[in-house]
Amino acid sequence: MIKNLLRVLAALSLALTPLAVPAAADAVPAAAAAQTFPLSYAIGQIPVAEESRVAEESRAGYTRDKFKHWNSGLDPADGCNTRAEVLLAEASEAPTVSAGCKLTDGEWLSYYAEQKVSDPAKLDIDHMVPLAEAWASGASAWSAARREAHANDQDAAASLVVVTSRTNRQKADQDPSSWMPPAPTATCRYLAEWTAPKLRWGLSAAQSEIDTINVYAGGPCQMTVVHYIPAP
Repeated sequence: MIKNLLRVLAALSLALTPLAVPAAADAVPAAAAAQTFPLSYAIGQIPVAEESRVAEESRAGYTRDKFKHWNSGLDPADGCNTRAEVLLAEASEAPTVSAGCKLTDGEWLSYYAEQKVSDPAKLDIDHMVPLAEAWASGASAWSAARREAHANDQDAAASLVVVTSRTNRQKADQDPSSWMPPAPTATCRYLAEWTAPKLRWGLSAAQSEIDTINVYAGGPCQMTVVHYIPAP
């Protein structure tokens, strides 16, 4: 009887507390709102910090295996890893999928070079912000789980992009101050899609990176907009 009375009193006390806040472990974060800004404004929202081009120590300790990829993707049951799922999502003509999620045929447009490709073996999935660049821009302080989420980010179209292996290797870990896509038609899209993951993941940028993008944002890319949703 006494135990039951105590339970009732506890329940009444909780119900009458107007601003009860759940414990952090139980709190469910609200979904972040989608953001859309002109490129000229969006680039100004990225914090400026010296990176490896100026201070080599900013990439100290970086190795690709600190960003676990490719993981089992959005649907572990489909047998396809993140790389295969991105190829499937971005195909202009769907490939044939055989056992073990092996992809053949299909067609893709690698927009960096405005080149159509029908052999998935000649394609790479490019991390729009390269992993070494992300490390130097703030990811070195992240948990392993957050770095894995960044490296396999299929929740934002700009984070991972299908490109030819050749252009991916040309780009390597460079930012827009030292590398731009060979196709002139790709420039504005590339700069917007570079800026979006930086904002989404709260990464910094070098001043040279900001200056380069600002030149285009004030010129041929004046009408370009940046879409992103802050990462959880």
